[in-house]
Amino acid sequence: MTYFAVPALVLVLALVGTGWVRRYTLSRSILDVPNDRSSHRIPTPRGGGLAIVIAASLGFCALALLDVIDWQAFLALQGGLPVAMVGFLDDRYQVSVRVRLSVHVGAAAWGLYWLGGLPPLLIGETVIDPGYLGWGLGILAIVWTLNLFNFMDGIDGIAAAEAIFVALAGSLLLAPGALESASMAGLVFAAACCGFLFWNWPPAKIFMGDVGSGYLGVVIAILAIDAGRSSGVALFVWLILGAVFFVDASLTLLRRLIRGERVYEAHRSHAYQWLSRRWGGHRPVTLVVTAVNVMWLLPCAALAVLHPEWAACLVVVAMTPLLVAAAVAGSGLPEAKRTGD
Repeated sequence: MTYFAVPALVLVLALVGTGWVRRYTLSRSILDVPNDRSSHRIPTPRGGGLAIVIAASLGFCALALLDVIDWQAFLALQGGLPVAMVGFLDDRYQVSVRVRLSVHVGAAAWGLYWLGGLPPLLIGETVIDPGYLGWGLGILAIVWTLNLFNFMDGIDGIAAAEAIFVALAGSLLLAPGALESASMAGLVFAAACCGFLFWNWPPAKIFMGDVGSGYLGVVIAILAIDAGRSSGVALFVWLILGAVFFVDASLTLLRRLIRGERVYEAHRSHAYQWLSRRWGGHRPVTLVVTAVNVMWLLPCAALAVLHPEWAACLVVVAMTPLLVAAAVAGSGLPEAKRTGD
């Protein structure tokens, strides 16, 4: 019961903390003012992700002190703190892309170091150890994951809801009956996101900001790699669970790169952004994404756990219909192409 007190306290701390951040930002007029690239219409406080960072970090510390998670995993998770810090500064001031990317790469390398590099992968019936190549691939994967959460945090509730689903499902699927061990970190992280989501559910009373979105991506990537230390299919399972974000962000990035656009500039060309305009609000899109996660991706991930030899193929199976749906919805297309929306 002591273990379960930690996520409960983390949830309350994130809930109260987000409310405090909202009052503070309102008093200082720290608002996200809509522009022609925004998906919201009224000025809204931002920076609520700070409550997630503080609550989750304290929760991870408690788990380490209680010997629920090992210190290697705890130290790896601390790589999210510099990412949150540079995000916090970027929310308040303009931080250059070079500085942000340098911090992201450094945080990824830090996390990968404490986890011993990218773990071996089970593909079919063959175990493949990526070796030194895994370090480069692992850093790239962590940096991409933290940035795609930043890209996908564009409408109310979607990023926090996604993080809750991926963390809970990934941890529980890969550690059934072992809630007192590795899966507790995912539970604590999900609890922190739940506390924030209360305030961010559409219509949002506060936005996450870069301080939170980048942190979410780092933690999820670290949790996935940590799970891979004990399961050769863990990375495939987590990839399946996060497929909505991976597909939409990757297809959008690819199409913008082909057009020669600056991919780090704000835009409204993700599939979820097109859909929010076509459907007249954020809530329908967030609910549909959640439904796809639970009704399609969760069964695919569970099947990968039950039949590890199919895991790599199931990534393709899970993502293919999402890729088609994202393309049809307009993922990555310039707004001029979809003026009817």
